[in-house]
Amino acid sequence: MLPPQSESGMIGAMEIEAEVGSVISQTDPRISAPNQPPPLDGINLFETNTALVEAVERDGAQPWLERLTEIGELAGRREVLELGALANDNPPQLKNFDRFGNRVDDVDYHPAYHQLMTIACSYGIHSLPWTEGTGGHAARAAMSMTWSQVEAGHGCPISMTYAAIPTLRTTPALAAYWEPLLTRNAYDPRGILPTEKGGSLAGMAMTEKQGGSDVRANLTTARAAGDGNWLLDGHKWFCSAPTCDLLLVLAQTDEGLSCFAVPRVLGSGALNGVRIQRLKDKLGNRSNASSEIEFHCATAQLVGEQGRGVQTIVEMVNHTRLDCLIGSAAGMRWALAQATHHAAHRSAFGRLIAEQPLMQAVLADLALESEAATALAMRLASSYDSDAPDQVAFRRIATAVAKYWVCKRQPMMVAEALEVLGGNGYAEESGMPRLFRESPLNGVWEGSGNVICLDVLRACRREPESLNALLAEIRAGSDALPELSELADTLALELQSDDAESQARVTVERLAIGLQASLLARFAPASVSDAFASTRLRGEGGRAFGALPRGIDVAAITSRATPAFR
Repeated sequence: MLPPQSESGMIGAMEIEAEVGSVISQTDPRISAPNQPPPLDGINLFETNTALVEAVERDGAQPWLERLTEIGELAGRREVLELGALANDNPPQLKNFDRFGNRVDDVDYHPAYHQLMTIACSYGIHSLPWTEGTGGHAARAAMSMTWSQVEAGHGCPISMTYAAIPTLRTTPALAAYWEPLLTRNAYDPRGILPTEKGGSLAGMAMTEKQGGSDVRANLTTARAAGDGNWLLDGHKWFCSAPTCDLLLVLAQTDEGLSCFAVPRVLGSGALNGVRIQRLKDKLGNRSNASSEIEFHCATAQLVGEQGRGVQTIVEMVNHTRLDCLIGSAAGMRWALAQATHHAAHRSAFGRLIAEQPLMQAVLADLALESEAATALAMRLASSYDSDAPDQVAFRRIATAVAKYWVCKRQPMMVAEALEVLGGNGYAEESGMPRLFRESPLNGVWEGSGNVICLDVLRACRREPESLNALLAEIRAGSDALPELSELADTLALELQSDDAESQARVTVERLAIGLQASLLARFAPASVSDAFASTRLRGEGGRAFGALPRGIDVAAITSRATPAFR
């Protein structure tokens, strides 16, 4: 059973409390063992994230402060956090046939997954920028960053639904039909006509066995049906949330690779020719049904122009890349919160470990990484709220740069945060192993590291204004950090060199760090920006987290990042 919605379309605290009681025990498992920290729950995950609150205030998302505060309170509740664990402990199951032998190609999810989806949709995390005016992308980013700390897997269909709108808008007739359905703030998993549902979801399927990221090697074909529709035959090697009401798919026509909209249910009410072959057994992200699918004369509609499939779907890819960055920043923040909370409540050798110099250095360094990721994610999201040429150019290249670097940093940071908890962190019940298994995902999704770096080089070559916009953003912090201006000049030369491709990872990394340093120099306290510049920009200190140089104000950095616990 799905929880009811209030008149505003959002799920109220009383409804959640009543509903989750049917899913988990209401017994509070607090322990009374000495020298063990209490569970980190009962806090507001938005209000206690100082870096995020400040970013919301400067990046144009202030009108949504009340909703952000509400979802932050909900996300921090014990029973809601438990839903995330339940959804991951009980992965979805493929159901190809019903009891009578009819092909249904459905997926059974644990009730906790449906609860999470219901809450996410009720708050408009899939729809807000398209329905609620200016500042919506930044507000949605803050909301997603807060809510994703509960559980990451169900965010995949939420992200794809959000990202599908720009691509659908390339074909006005399709957008006119699908956009109102995809932007309803409701969740309805039934496999029926979308016009008969409370809300709809969209997914994406591009990669195939033989090509992977090289989508131009795709073999799936599309032929005209003669009635304005197309018929698809072929397969996709990765398709997450395959029971979405609509899939955006790449397939070959006589004119080349093209983009198609494939509905799950046809106008007659019958299932389309999309067959789920199996669900992937993945390292993490286990609540999400990632699958292999086949098309058997699947009915589809052309999106955009024939032969321009990549150009048509690229905006969906860019928006999901933005969400990879947001998701990584969320995972980093939750790992940091767990580490600082543990250290603030655990004693060793006669004092709290948060008071011990070595641990203070580790926590401060983790806090620097998390704040830099948060600032970058929010700045990038805010650029999607503007159609000004400089902002369009900035996000074209900055999306790839930020996605590459923050997603690379997440696994290392989560591993270090896990170590703060010691053996407790290695135990499944701490939740840290789930965070760690999740941490490599965003680096793989929507373009692995090399693909992203090549995309940066391509953008610099084809759209030089995008590089200029990014370098201008880096230089904007040079009043506080004069070396940023020199860094921008050096990077511009590196990107024009003959060996730019072999050095692309180094260059993209430095672009990202320069951008983060510029943002912190302008907007963060001096204790944070100075420490970040010393350790990341100037290379002082060591390579492991916590190997900081002398003179860093570790107490100020750590206290800013530690969630206040009542």
